[in-house]
Amino acid sequence: MLREDLQKALKEAMLAHDAATTGAVRLIIAGQKEKDVEARGKGAKEATDAELLAMMQGMIKQRNDSIKMFMEGNRPELAEKEKAEIAVIERFLPKQMTDSEIAAAVQAIVAETGAASMKDMGKVMGALKAKYAGQLDFGKANNVVKSCLGGN
Repeated sequence: MLREDLQKALKEAMLAHDAATTGAVRLIIAGQKEKDVEARGKGAKEATDAELLAMMQGMIKQRNDSIKMFMEGNRPELAEKEKAEIAVIERFLPKQMTDSEIAAAVQAIVAETGAASMKDMGKVMGALKAKYAGQLDFGKANNVVKSCLGGN
């Protein structure tokens, strides 16, 4: 489904002569192809949607880091370009979870995995990534997991 949506968006952007959207969608598709090659190396036919969603989350994180650097470097026009790319990428991600939904999901995974201490953090984060890829900010989830497991 995600793959078809990307191809459809690329065609629509090209027909509308929307260079910004066309460029951003092409970047996503290039990342998707990289993930597919990686998956074939592991014996799978193509990357899963969860892997693609995680890749797009990474793209957003990279752009947020760039925005911060551009603002510090007094380059607001480049920061705006990055913000526009984030908006395009977010169109293909599922609705993001709120802080309270993240907390509830973390508590459920902690109970489900039987995690009891910080030693179990990797197990909890792995389960979160498998179940909620693309739906939550793992930076926020990381802090919630630490507080649930007694790390903070």
